Amino acid sequence: MKLQCQWNEKMKFTASAEGHEVLMDAKSPIGSDAGMTPKHLLLAGISGCTAMDVVALMKKYKQSMDSLDVDVDADLTEGVYPAVFKEVKLVFRVSGPVEAERLLEAVKLSQTKYCGVTAMVSKAVPVSYSVELNGEMIGTGQADFG
Repeated sequence: MKLQCQWNEKMKFTASAEGHEVLMDAKSPIGSDAGMTPKHLLLAGISGCTAMDVVALMKKYKQSMDSLDVDVDADLTEGVYPAVFKEVKLVFRVSGPVEAERLLEAVKLSQTKYCGVTAMVSKAVPVSYSVELNGEMIGTGQADFG
């Protein structure tokens, strides 16, 4: 994999890979807050990677989801530099006529076998998850690629 990061001005950067671009910026007053911070992009990478796994697995299981949202919350260390994540928490919110057992299996497989981004991050910080189906909590777990 290759990516190029180009400085635009002040604290704005454009990351480019395979014909796609993402704008990054720092928060004010250092930057202009014109794009996501690199830490936000890391969380986006985790959520996108695991969501793609779940969609692919649910399709394999012939389960039709109406929607899938993955919310990510990560607290940063305070008073020490560099500021790093203390824990990453994922909340999978699914709606539709799907079997709870199949959904839990798909999320668990993503968080223990398939999601390469979570696998890398979980070596440095705990990653936990919960799963909601049609507004009801159906399970929780911990990323474990041991």
